[in-house]
Amino acid sequence: MTPRSLTGWKTKSAVLGAVAVALALAVLAARTGGQESARAGRPESADGKRWQTVAPGRVEPISGTIKIAAPVMGVIAQLLVKVDDKVFAGEPLIRLVDTEARARLAAAEAQVAFRLRARNEESAPAASPARPARPAPRPAPARRGEVAAVNVDKAAARRRAEDALADADKAVMEAQAALDKAVVDIEPARAVLARARERQQQQKAELHRIEADPSTPLPTFAEGQVNVARAEAAAAAAAIERLTIRAPIAGTVLQVNGKPGELAGNAQPLLVIGDMSALRVRAELDERDLGEIKLGQPAIIRADAFRGREFAGKVSFIAPIVERARINNARGQRNVTDVDVVEVLVDLAQPDALTVGMKVDVYFQPNGR
Repeated sequence: MTPRSLTGWKTKSAVLGAVAVALALAVLAARTGGQESARAGRPESADGKRWQTVAPGRVEPISGTIKIAAPVMGVIAQLLVKVDDKVFAGEPLIRLVDTEARARLAAAEAQVAFRLRARNEESAPAASPARPARPAPRPAPARRGEVAAVNVDKAAARRRAEDALADADKAVMEAQAALDKAVVDIEPARAVLARARERQQQQKAELHRIEADPSTPLPTFAEGQVNVARAEAAAAAAAIERLTIRAPIAGTVLQVNGKPGELAGNAQPLLVIGDMSALRVRAELDERDLGEIKLGQPAIIRADAFRGREFAGKVSFIAPIVERARINNARGQRNVTDVDVVEVLVDLAQPDALTVGMKVDVYFQPNGR
């Protein structure tokens, strides 16, 4: 290779190296600039020096939005509430078709009555016919007779406890049905249900005490059949109860997604409820700003729908985990410029006109301001 060609080759290599370096720097600048633009794109105002950091968020009830789905697949028979209704904890919201389940309960209850009659006939003392006189047997030891009498008494006590518990279970079901039908006098019906449940717990404790006694005899075959029939009836009643969807908390119905006749499943929530006695904001804080936020720190909330107005709040919870952002990434796609966030809950002092689901900006103030 001649000196001239060698010089040309070195010049071309230097040019190619410079181009490669320039391209690498351009890619790095694009990524860094994108991340900085995402950070700078967070809502800031002219008075940005007043805030430690800013985060986007959405307004929600103080309880969060509770999405209620059907526990089992079924057809909607009744919608008992509508949007904006106030409900109490345990109030029925939706009933699914329960015709087949009620038929199974009726069959189970009939089986209980049949087995119970057979048990009572077996345990009742039978009148023995007159027999010819026989020589008097030798007297049995007194100890053996006393043990037999004690066993009979304990078996009878166990049967009474089992029957009392069955009656208490039925009383609870009847009190719950009365509360479900109550429209005006809710508190008296609720008190009756509370007393019935207390009585039920007492009977359970009494039966457990008797069964825990080692000297209590085991159930006879007829008594065991009664217990099995009662268990099947309880399972049938529980299946009916699952077809009634109840409010898990006291709150307000925010959304209803079902109609009578539609098939309800557990894939989509049928209702959304929340405790509207207070509101809060679920904000997504950039993980790089986590060290600047503390519990109890004051914040100001601003919404585009109410320009010029500010709503005071205070940090009540900081999540212990970093996740991907959801508010500004509705499609769920991951981009190079996406940032990871920490969820922060900010309780609102006076939410006034703010609405659940509204997108807002949270301006975190330094402590003491």
